[in-house]
Amino acid sequence: MVGLGYDCHKIIDGNGLFIGGVFIPCEYSFLAHSDGDVLLHSLCDALLGASGCGDIGEYFPDNDLKFKDKESSYFVKEVIKLLSAKKYKIVNIDCTLILERPKLSPYKNEIKDNIAKLCKLNPSQVNIKAKTSEKMGFVGRMEGIEAFTICELKETDV
Repeated sequence: MVGLGYDCHKIIDGNGLFIGGVFIPCEYSFLAHSDGDVLLHSLCDALLGASGCGDIGEYFPDNDLKFKDKESSYFVKEVIKLLSAKKYKIVNIDCTLILERPKLSPYKNEIKDNIAKLCKLNPSQVNIKAKTSEKMGFVGRMEGIEAFTICELKETDV
């Protein structure tokens, strides 16, 4: 089973971003109900989609105060519990971030390792790519960031 996830958030002035559960110091933040981690949000949607379990908003609505400023790693952990209960195991995860700045090269391995840890995977089962939009669209104008994640699940006996 394969799932595709997508998320985007508006960029505002601030003191850093969470991407893939990793804090990246910079002059930006995300406008969001939770910590705004677009990568972990797209990961949740990919996992939920592959398992036929809906989307992140059904489990963690952005109008529920108990999720206000919540770390997105919480959402991933809850989705992993759901997958486990349904006897699904993650085969692999492939993520693409689209942003102009900050540059993610120095953080990609840390992001990869963090996602692998959250999902109980070997880092070789996770891939992280960062792209620009060549200064086109809302991403190119530095108004926001996008993340796409695709994953494969398999059913297990355990």
